Amino acid sequence: MSVQVQDVMGRVAIAVLENASFADIVEAMKRYAVQAVTVIDTDRRPVGVVSQDDLILKEIDTARHPVTVFESPRTRAEHRKAAARTAAELMTTPAITVTPGTLIRDAARTMYDCRIKQLPVIDDLTGRMIGTLHEADVLRVFTRPAEELEADIRQLIGSSFSIVVDKGVVTIGGHVESASRAVALVERIRQLEGVVDVACELTYSRDDLFLMPPIM
Repeated sequence: MSVQVQDVMGRVAIAVLENASFADIVEAMKRYAVQAVTVIDTDRRPVGVVSQDDLILKEIDTARHPVTVFESPRTRAEHRKAAARTAAELMTTPAITVTPGTLIRDAARTMYDCRIKQLPVIDDLTGRMIGTLHEADVLRVFTRPAEELEADIRQLIGSSFSIVVDKGVVTIGGHVESASRAVALVERIRQLEGVVDVACELTYSRDDLFLMPPIM
């Protein structure tokens, strides 16, 4: 069974409106103990995100000098955010979102690639924000009960193998016809959400794995 966002997401939509003040944003982050908040429009659709990094510019960028042609686009953007007063002025756009049916593996990849720690969850049909997915929610897949994980593995590869699950580490035993089949089974198990590692104790009748000799 593939774990989806809806299986682990938080049902609280941690967000502020576009006209939220700097103080409102700080208060929201403090109240929910988060490092970022989603900015939504009046229809509850995400339009951007404000992070702690955006807010801290207010403290470190105290110079309010006019923008010059010698400044890089990044520096100009930092000055603009440092002078901002509302969420609309502070936010980074567009907002990166997921839906309840998004696979946790895909959501985790998005978080990693975009270097973000939470994602707004939107309704498939309306686009409105209905919850928040945090890094901690994603990591919950590694605390799945052993019996649940074992059931998923047996559904995936059948019941003719011995399976032992201990703290997310799966040990598989039995006999298959070839070494390549053993490798394929291990890789299939490794792809399941919640599997930390796979220890292979499979035996095989034929070693069909070989290395090509180097080309001289």
